[in-house]
Amino acid sequence: MTQTSPSAPTPAPPPLPCARPSRADAARNYDRLVTAAREAFAERGTDTSLEEIARRAGVGIGTLYRRFPTRTALLEAVYVEEIQSVCDRAYDFARELGPFEALAAWLRSFVQYGLSKKSLASELTVALGKDSEFFASCKMHVQEAGQLLLDRAKAAGEVRAELDLMDILRLTGGINMGRDIEREQALRLLDIVLCGLRPAAS
Repeated sequence: MTQTSPSAPTPAPPPLPCARPSRADAARNYDRLVTAAREAFAERGTDTSLEEIARRAGVGIGTLYRRFPTRTALLEAVYVEEIQSVCDRAYDFARELGPFEALAAWLRSFVQYGLSKKSLASELTVALGKDSEFFASCKMHVQEAGQLLLDRAKAAGEVRAELDLMDILRLTGGINMGRDIEREQALRLLDIVLCGLRPAAS
């Protein structure tokens, strides 16, 4: 892969809304609970009991409820952490890779993220509604990160100038819509999309 240094420093990712407490001991418990919930949801699904999550985190159920009074609040915290990771990867790829390679690497990570987080997003959509402020904020941050990569690739002449980020995200998001799609097939489909991003041969 080609590595390039951008002509201007890559901006730091903007922070997502987060209810993480500032006090050190409370922040540690918050992090333990979010990590335990993320792992439990990945292993057992989002219907894992809150008691099991508290046990994994090494805290009492009362501590969990003080930090997250509802299951939805805990789901939101896990989702925000995952979205922050998606955004952070975009900025990392922009620093480390050439323009097209950075965009392609981020889209691959975006597809793999979508494959692993279907149930989490679905449960939150039911609880909050797809047009909620929460999802709007998360979407805005993902778009900012993706637009940075797309603009770099356009400026380098490595993708078609008329491309719109939302069209690309809808295509990559559509790959994950198949109920039984597996990782290998999803990445093959993404390779087809990536070929379509390239400028037409002169």
